[in-house]
Amino acid sequence: MSTVARFGGQPRGRMSCGGAPVGPAETEEAVRAACLRLLTSRPRSRSELVQRLRDKGFDDELSHRVVDRMVEVQLVDDAAFARAWVQSRHAYAGKGRRALAVELRAKGIDDEHAAAALGQVGDEAEELRARELVRRKLRSLTRSGDQAERAAVVRKLVSMLARRGYPPDLAFVVVRDELAAAGVATEGLDSVDQD
Repeated sequence: MSTVARFGGQPRGRMSCGGAPVGPAETEEAVRAACLRLLTSRPRSRSELVQRLRDKGFDDELSHRVVDRMVEVQLVDDAAFARAWVQSRHAYAGKGRRALAVELRAKGIDDEHAAAALGQVGDEAEELRARELVRRKLRSLTRSGDQAERAAVVRKLVSMLARRGYPPDLAFVVVRDELAAAGVATEGLDSVDQD
């Protein structure tokens, strides 16, 4: 007679909330339900889903199998996710292509899908968004005639664009142009450190 039978307990292993052993079908259903809950809040990449399921304590092999099935039925699509992510983050968070590439990599998007999605943001669109960000930020910055203060404003604006993933050369040109358009003298600012 086993120890379990002698003491009237349940066999060791995964247990459901009611104390009954959890079978493979119930576990797979739990993983599927967790996936669907995760997908209702926002679209997610395949890699992101697997990681979240791992964090919840689900078995990796089972998680991969369930997520693979979600890919088959097109509930999970890394290419579509990447396109939507780039469009949203560029439009609403003002992210440049470099920052977007880093974010996609962190979400587990492969280079092919990332490159295709980043192709949505052309040079013109990136420059236009950088100009919008600078104009908005300029409203809150003081712009005196003092060259030291103007240089500080330039550094703040260029740094803001750099943090959002815009190339330094584009950032400096956009900042200088937008300052000139706002009536701020820009002579002598060519030598401002871009750090």
